[in-house]
Amino acid sequence: MSDPQIIMPVTKVKQGLLEILKVMQEDGSTITLTRNGEAVGVMMTPDKYEGFIETIEILADKKVMAALKSSAEDFKTGRSYSDAEVWGK
Repeated sequence: MSDPQIIMPVTKVKQGLLEILKVMQEDGSTITLTRNGEAVGVMMTPDKYEGFIETIEILADKKVMAALKSSAEDFKTGRSYSDAEVWGK
């Protein structure tokens, strides 16, 4: 999955907003808005925004993070099963 990062001045975004939104939907790009060369905002698709929120919620959940860490340790030490072992294929 590509994640093009585009930096655009606010004035250019105002002039071509509809076309920019269309491109964002097509390629999943994220637009950093600038004013006088300084970043002042970010535009992204709703799906990408929801993904960020979900990621933040997972990272903030100590129980989930502990379970992920335990799973990673199990995998590193070979305490895991193949698909065939689990599903009998």
